[in-house]
Amino acid sequence: MLSNRFIHILIPVISVFLGLIAGAIIMLLSGYNPLAGYAALWNGAFGDLYFAGETVRQITPYILSGLAVALAFRAGLFNIGVEGQVFMGWLASVWVGVSMDLPMVIHLPLAILAGALAGGLWGFIPGILKAKLYVHEVIVSIMLNYTALYIANSVIRNVITDQQDSTERVAESASFRSQWLDEVTGYSSIHFGFIVALISVFLVWFLLNKTTKGYELRAVGYNQHASRYSGMKVDRNIILAMVYSGALAGVAGTMQGLGTFEKMSVQSGFTNIGFDGIAVALIGGNTAIGVVLGAILFGVLKVGALNMPLAGVPTELVEIVIALIIFFVASGYIIRWALNRIERNTSKKVKEEKTHDTTRDA
Repeated sequence: MLSNRFIHILIPVISVFLGLIAGAIIMLLSGYNPLAGYAALWNGAFGDLYFAGETVRQITPYILSGLAVALAFRAGLFNIGVEGQVFMGWLASVWVGVSMDLPMVIHLPLAILAGALAGGLWGFIPGILKAKLYVHEVIVSIMLNYTALYIANSVIRNVITDQQDSTERVAESASFRSQWLDEVTGYSSIHFGFIVALISVFLVWFLLNKTTKGYELRAVGYNQHASRYSGMKVDRNIILAMVYSGALAGVAGTMQGLGTFEKMSVQSGFTNIGFDGIAVALIGGNTAIGVVLGAILFGVLKVGALNMPLAGVPTELVEIVIALIIFFVASGYIIRWALNRIERNTSKKVKEEKTHDTTRDA
């Protein structure tokens, strides 16, 4: 019999496969060659060291934003404000990066910490409103996304710079970029932020699965009434979950500010790192390891899609494939039902064959 854990792993895998198949059918119906399209996508993601470096750079913030969403999900919360928390983390880290002159061993960790604190503070607001006043976190965090965007733009123009649209580059002592990585990957925009992302994966896994606080967060997510009855401080855990989630999103922002761009410019709209993190968490089953796999899938699709026009396939088709994968993941109960039905039919057939053999021998 298939275990729930195995089915839980199998559903995203089947969803990805079905999404790719459906995308191939759409390409065929649209008059494009799906084999050439997917080959171009693969080459665009891993064709050489430059593209591989760009893919890793794209995956890095997705891991952190996916972790932020997944951690909140495990505590029964929907943190749709990751995008705003990314902005606040990006802003704080760049601010520290351009305004201080410190040794790298102090400067870089301090800039990352500033990003985490800013994101955590932005997550604290919907957390405390949810815990104390029962204000739904989705409404608050959506509005805080816009608030963060406009606050960041205002601070860049009026505080960090003198009416400029972009800050200076952060000091080398606060940068994730490396001359060695640039040369190895053909001067792609990869940076050492992926190490921070992988450390965060381990910390989130350890927190949720190996600590008492992680058990409480998951228990609150399963059933708040039972958790309160058993003596857990539900309000405190809700606030902590949003703060932890916001801090992870803030660190995702530092990947942009201290790594990819090494500065922050006035933004005309959202980066979508936070919103894509929701899909990454869903595909990853809201587990730390699953988020890494979901982020890899997203990074490969996003970067590889830029190469698809060389095969005559529009990049917009990748967005359709991503949407289809999310659709199949969200419809996981259908896949679960199909797997259970196949398993029952197989078991019934084996049982009938055994009965037939026993009767024949008798």
